Amino acid sequence: MSAPGKLRRMPPIMKVLACLLCAAGCAQAQSTPVPAAAPAPTAQSAQPTQPAQPAQPAQPTLVVMITIDGFREDNLERFTSQLQGGLGRLMSGGAWFTNAHQDHGITETAPGHASLLSGRFPRSTGIATNLIGVIDPATPLLGLSGVTGASPRRFQGTVLIDWMRAKDSRSRALSVSMKDRAAILPLGSAKQQVFWYPGDGDFTTSKYYMDSLPEWVVKFNARHLPEMYAGKSWTPVLPAAAYTEPDSVAAEGAGKDFVFPHAIPADSLNAASAIRLTPFMDEVTVAFALEGVRALHLGEGPQTDLLAVSLSATDLINHRLGPNSKEAHDQVLRTDRQIGILLDSLFKLRDPSRVVVAFSADHGFTPIPELAPASVVPHPTRVTLFPVLAKVRTQLAALKVDTTAIELDQQVLVVNRAAFKNARVSADSIVTLFRAEALKVPGVARVDRLKDLLKADTVGDPIARRWTHQIPPTYPVELVATLTPGSIWAGIVATHGSPYDNDSHVPIIFYGPGFAQGRYSDFVRTVDIGVTLAQRLGVKPLERVDGVVLTKALK
Repeated sequence: MSAPGKLRRMPPIMKVLACLLCAAGCAQAQSTPVPAAAPAPTAQSAQPTQPAQPAQPAQPTLVVMITIDGFREDNLERFTSQLQGGLGRLMSGGAWFTNAHQDHGITETAPGHASLLSGRFPRSTGIATNLIGVIDPATPLLGLSGVTGASPRRFQGTVLIDWMRAKDSRSRALSVSMKDRAAILPLGSAKQQVFWYPGDGDFTTSKYYMDSLPEWVVKFNARHLPEMYAGKSWTPVLPAAAYTEPDSVAAEGAGKDFVFPHAIPADSLNAASAIRLTPFMDEVTVAFALEGVRALHLGEGPQTDLLAVSLSATDLINHRLGPNSKEAHDQVLRTDRQIGILLDSLFKLRDPSRVVVAFSADHGFTPIPELAPASVVPHPTRVTLFPVLAKVRTQLAALKVDTTAIELDQQVLVVNRAAFKNARVSADSIVTLFRAEALKVPGVARVDRLKDLLKADTVGDPIARRWTHQIPPTYPVELVATLTPGSIWAGIVATHGSPYDNDSHVPIIFYGPGFAQGRYSDFVRTVDIGVTLAQRLGVKPLERVDGVVLTKALK
């Protein structure tokens, strides 16, 4: 996880991959099945009178995509009785799919957000990892210096807003989040209204979208809402008896600030940055999103507009304190309330009968490995393969091969075969050596050659399936490593990114006119969201997609 607003340098592996990502096609994508039309009645079968047909819901004027960064589906199950706000409303009144997944191998923020409204897996969107996400020095942020720019230039293909605009060019979109990649990627490459919060107190965007901030954004920033949290504290929203989690687990927060209350610095500038690690960040994001709806007259019609809101605080809280902490529990309750505020406000601003909502998450979360029960075998641990990389590079140096001919992004080994060819050294021998050494590392379950996974049993082997959904065979990825269940890559208290259900299992709920209330246990994927929304809106994807229409969700 990289801290938003910090200066981010482009890692060597990104330079290798970035030039290839844009060249990768979508050859493996699948078409969306179209249900066969019912046969027209014949004269012989026609009845003298027909029963009255139920009125079809009006065409929506606003589609709302709500995403919670790092939100596990089981949060809805664990805390159902305490969810009385927006989450509770969506669960009880929407088409709720309880077995939904980000069905790809690297469950990170960028690949997850890129899948939500594109109908396609990372192998097709070009957004394979966070590093290969939105970092773009060529598009600086407005009003900021020393912070790396961002854009969707590496995103390939189209998304829901493009499909909507193909039908009606008047359709517009607003996407907001604390994180740049979470704001940018739901809209793909579309140059719409896209804003994020680098952490200095203001929302901004990059030169990719516009040359100056709109007046409504300038006025919102002038209110200094983030700074107003200076000197406040994050305390539990419910009485102590409502929480079963202990508040004295030193493994949380790496032993620092792991007990309620959590104080916000008294200095206003420090407070503007510190709120990103608290529920207060989501409060500010929701306020900003609603201001944008008002200022842009979004959803007034007659066309259909799109609002995408990604709430990031859950992810940062889980990273620092773990998804099973008391703080994580409280964050679920506070998020429930904030989504309630968002929905209530939208339904006052716009006709509820013309608003549809989709809710999901970009990934789940793996708990702190040190807190796993002793009975879990193999016991979760923290893993790094960088010592293996160093060992193999030593051998490369002895063979007079450029040591940067192999690069590692945690679980992915990238190989520059041209460098090996020039040095007349077998790249396969080095890949084999790396794999053998990596398999010796405690916590490593398997290390697969990508080319072998493409021929594997993707029905009986979900790990293989998710890896094949992640990386196109045209990329220079040779090996992918999978840890034992519950193990994580070292460097952070708790994290995500694995192909296991802890990280893949997310909620999917559709809510509003035209959707069938109910609870469904079917296995579905986040690539189905954009395709299902398109069906509801009467628009069609502009390319082949991986997702399918979830017909059970539709009336």
